[in-house]
Amino acid sequence: MRLYKTSFLGFILLALTLVSSGWAPSAKTKAPPPRDPRLAGSFRRPMRHGWIYVRLAGSPSDLGFQHGYWLAPEINRMLTDFKATWPRSTHKSWAFYRHAVRVMWLPHIEPQYMRELRGIAQGLHARGYRQWDTIDVIILNGFEELPDYFVPWYNQHHHIKDAGLPAIGNCSAFIATGSYTKDGKIVMGHNTWTGYYPGENWNIIFDIHPRRGYHILMDGFPGVITSDDDFGENSAGLMVTETTISSFVGWNPNGIPEFIRSRKALQYANSIDSYIRIMLHGNNGGYANDWLIGDAKTNQIARLELGLKYHEVWKSKNGMLVGSNFPSDPKVLKYECPGYNIHDLSSSPNARHVRWRQLRRQYKGKIDVAIAEKMESDHYDTWQHKIDPDERTLCGHVDLSPRGVKVWGWGPYHPGGTVSAKVTDTRLVNQMAFYAAMGHPCGIGFNAPAFFKAHPQYDDLKPYLKSMPSHRWTLFRSSR
Repeated sequence: MRLYKTSFLGFILLALTLVSSGWAPSAKTKAPPPRDPRLAGSFRRPMRHGWIYVRLAGSPSDLGFQHGYWLAPEINRMLTDFKATWPRSTHKSWAFYRHAVRVMWLPHIEPQYMRELRGIAQGLHARGYRQWDTIDVIILNGFEELPDYFVPWYNQHHHIKDAGLPAIGNCSAFIATGSYTKDGKIVMGHNTWTGYYPGENWNIIFDIHPRRGYHILMDGFPGVITSDDDFGENSAGLMVTETTISSFVGWNPNGIPEFIRSRKALQYANSIDSYIRIMLHGNNGGYANDWLIGDAKTNQIARLELGLKYHEVWKSKNGMLVGSNFPSDPKVLKYECPGYNIHDLSSSPNARHVRWRQLRRQYKGKIDVAIAEKMESDHYDTWQHKIDPDERTLCGHVDLSPRGVKVWGWGPYHPGGTVSAKVTDTRLVNQMAFYAAMGHPCGIGFNAPAFFKAHPQYDDLKPYLKSMPSHRWTLFRSSR
């Protein structure tokens, strides 16, 4: 009888220990009490208007552990989905990407970010997701670079006919200052274009307080240490966003991953020039973008068009700089975007560029946060000369277009377009705050069941693509 009681008590104590450590299966759906000292200063708030807010604070290892712990279910879902879908879309196994990361990227990830990435894996383990390791987390962080930039380069280098996925150019963004804004200071806006899957999961507000460097407020993707779409600001007064360059071709396997450089720049840069220097150092050509950068201390703005071999910088204290996935520098256009046609004004990037020029004239001297929200929700098609939410409008709805987007390889009614929008200005940056709208900021939601009924050619996405409601603009402010 004593043996039975002792064994039963031991079993109960063991079970309690396993649950508190995050080993038990239930830990995958419900977080155990946050007793780990690495979680100090961090928390996750309930979803608000489509966004998940997380606060991270401390050393690189602590930041990573907190990130992996609080967002474990979302990270697990993305890794599970990518491991299933990438081999079909790129014809490369998950083992291929693991090998590539070990050989190509591990030597070029500096220790502080290696500790943070390792911490994410440890946070996943604490919640019971032990099937993933640090290499998997690094692959997730390269989800913009590996399929779209590395794979085409690899196939060409190894004489494989399959060119891989095209470098997709997404997003509509602007930054304005001086006589273009209502108060003469900076206003910045951005909406993220991508496939609704996985874009509907790009719904994290990261409030990061690192032990070294500047405080960061940015939107982001679960498991990724940089914003990656990109929209962020830091406590040095910098605000940063970007739009991807369409039809870009180029890769340096000996360079520093873009996700490392963009995170480091937002964490340590205190001026436009220092941001550019960090982005240029070790440039690998991955995720080639036009960066829009503003400095709230000087009200100067800049546009950095960053290819692999070529780049160009435009600066202004009195102007409006824009991006909609078009290259501007003649060398970048000629040598690194060989498939891009700047004369086709019916294409999505060029039509949106035309619209930006129209809005620049229309709203000169009036631009504030409210006008920024209006512009990022705009539905005017400059090719058709009418209001028609489609692939040519700043707020994109490719799922409503019978044309798709040829330059990106998107067919008719491709389920993609705008998945979120963000705006900020000098005043908000100084308060470490910005406005964000999850889903289409125009108010038009995406109904997945209705979409699949109308377009069964996309049924392979049914396990992954969900409905995407349109949420209202919401102010997010840093927790000091």
